[in-house]
Amino acid sequence: MPRKNSGMWYEVHPTPVKGEDGKNLLYVRPKSGLKLTMKELENYCERTYNMRYGEMSRAFDMFIRAAGRFLAEGYRIDTPIGSFAPRLSLKKQVTDPDAVKDRDVRLDGVEYNPGKLWNREMEKWHDGFRKAVTPDTTAILADKDKLEQQMRECIQKYHGYITAGMFARYTGLTLYSARKP
Repeated sequence: MPRKNSGMWYEVHPTPVKGEDGKNLLYVRPKSGLKLTMKELENYCERTYNMRYGEMSRAFDMFIRAAGRFLAEGYRIDTPIGSFAPRLSLKKQVTDPDAVKDRDVRLDGVEYNPGKLWNREMEKWHDGFRKAVTPDTTAILADKDKLEQQMRECIQKYHGYITAGMFARYTGLTLYSARKP
């Protein structure tokens, strides 16, 4: 049977909540490590959509400057990609509305609500899902002899020099687990 070679990679992970059968319930998320920098996105847009290099960065820069001003004044900003609004919180817990003072309120970031445009655009490009193999880190870390052998192989492959990131990619461990002694 042919393997699926398109679609979004995803990983399966357990939650702390137990199901009816006593096993942990599962959740899925996009495969970790898939990341695109602004420069890579800009290069893609330049090649694919005939956009001048730097145009997207300049547009983002101008949006952040202008939107930042209005968000700081309390405005909600509606754009084709969604709406942005200031998120406020209180520095302490208060139950009486009359007890809230100006100094108790703080800016707690920006709230983002994606627009329908995102969903339509993703659905246009979406081609199903495919499961990414996620190794069991506890099993890998438990076998010290195999782990040591993999480290030797990794050092040999990279000519005597490796980093925690290189070792993590080579073994399938997370960066955190690869750094453990």
